[in-house]
Amino acid sequence: MKDPQRGEVWLVDLGLAAKVRPALVLSVPPGDADRALVTLVPHTTALRQTAFEVPLLVRFLKPGAFDPQSLVSIPLAKLVRRLGVLGAQELEAVERGVVRWLGLPSSG
Repeated sequence: MKDPQRGEVWLVDLGLAAKVRPALVLSVPPGDADRALVTLVPHTTALRQTAFEVPLLVRFLKPGAFDPQSLVSIPLAKLVRRLGVLGAQELEAVERGVVRWLGLPSSG
């Protein structure tokens, strides 16, 4: 499997409770000496209208939102298949949601 790239959306096995769902790759590909992990922002169709959900209309996903409150790092082996790639503006919107959730300083 080719290493997942930042901005790609993959179908991911998040375990029994979280089930198999789409998730956005937020991390960069690991190097040879790094752990074989990927950090993801899961996509949900069960919206809660939180301040952190990032609703996006993406042609290859059901209507819903990316949920920065559910950030997760998992082994690359849990990725099932690539679904598509977010555009630059869509990726930036999710990044802004993650920055808000983590309380990081905004770059702009």
